Amino acid sequence: MRFETIAIHTGERPDKSYGAITTPIYQTSTFVFEDVGKTRGFDYSRTANPTRKVLEQTIARLEGGKAGFAFATGMAAETTVMHLLKAGDHIISGDDVYGGTYRLFHNVMRNFGLEFTFLRMDNRQRIEDAIKPNTRMLWLETPSNPLLNIIDIEMVADVARKHGLLTAMDNTFATPYFSRPIEYGIDLVVHSTTKYLNGHCDVVGGAVVTTTDELTERVQFLLNAMGTCASPFDCWLVLRGIETLPIRMKQHAANAMAVAEYLKGRPAVSRVFYPGLESHPGHEMARRQMKGFGGMVSLELKGGTEEVSSFLKRLRIFSLAESLGGVASLVAHPATMTHASMPREHREKAGITDQLIRLSVGLENVDDLIDDLRQALEPG
Repeated sequence: MRFETIAIHTGERPDKSYGAITTPIYQTSTFVFEDVGKTRGFDYSRTANPTRKVLEQTIARLEGGKAGFAFATGMAAETTVMHLLKAGDHIISGDDVYGGTYRLFHNVMRNFGLEFTFLRMDNRQRIEDAIKPNTRMLWLETPSNPLLNIIDIEMVADVARKHGLLTAMDNTFATPYFSRPIEYGIDLVVHSTTKYLNGHCDVVGGAVVTTTDELTERVQFLLNAMGTCASPFDCWLVLRGIETLPIRMKQHAANAMAVAEYLKGRPAVSRVFYPGLESHPGHEMARRQMKGFGGMVSLELKGGTEEVSSFLKRLRIFSLAESLGGVASLVAHPATMTHASMPREHREKAGITDQLIRLSVGLENVDDLIDDLRQALEPG
């Protein structure tokens, strides 16, 4: 089956018990045993739940992986992946990752003995030069959050194979509709299902997709042991969102391209970051490894904090809020919001300036979105 059909028809349709056309919500904590030591496939919802199982199977099939796991949040998914490692292990990560990822790595996991090196991962030699005897994992985002840098996935996977390292990639921005990292050799794919997979800003969740039996067993053990699983109702909300993922992503990308084209010619805008623009340094790489360029656009305004603040206040359709990937357009100021936990020195070295603004381009009429940006950029 093709992507659009898998998104709708993974799982039992109709439900075997009563013929329900949608996946039932098994809102239960525990399940009755048939006999001592004999279950009907489920015993406790922390370990496994029928609704969660359908979501996990769906995400795994969409990514082309071995197995999927649904977590309470994207950060719970990332934390679980970090627990595949042990004290003394070294991880190389992109330098412009999501601020919450940086906070987890730098402020939390370092306290448990993990070591991290943050660098721009667009150069093979730079990555290889950073590898130490204790390096165990390469962590990447592409497109990255919030600068939309494009990393050569196949190159990173090849470096990892050469040195016997694991690879983990956050595929939240692209989704499996536009990018399938496993096809390029990535071992673990991570998602914040809060974002595009759900697509309606009404749930928080995360996911991990594995590629081997060993990783599957280890992630399953950690999910159960750490209790990081998603609830049945949250899983159902993400499943409902995935059914429309293909058509939503097409429109997100179309609207984002139009917005980026508009912004690149504005006098008040110094830079536009969108891999769909031919001027983007990663444009050709994005064309080779992605089916589309996604719905995120970032820009830098000319001026200082006053100009940034005034622009954000004037917006009417774009709402100033955390998160992204929903049907409604959102705007964020990374330096004070999503990446506020990054030290200024690291943030600025990565290119995340105080003038940077991130747009999550929604599904509204694109002319209305451009009109909103125009009146905010050109008051009076």
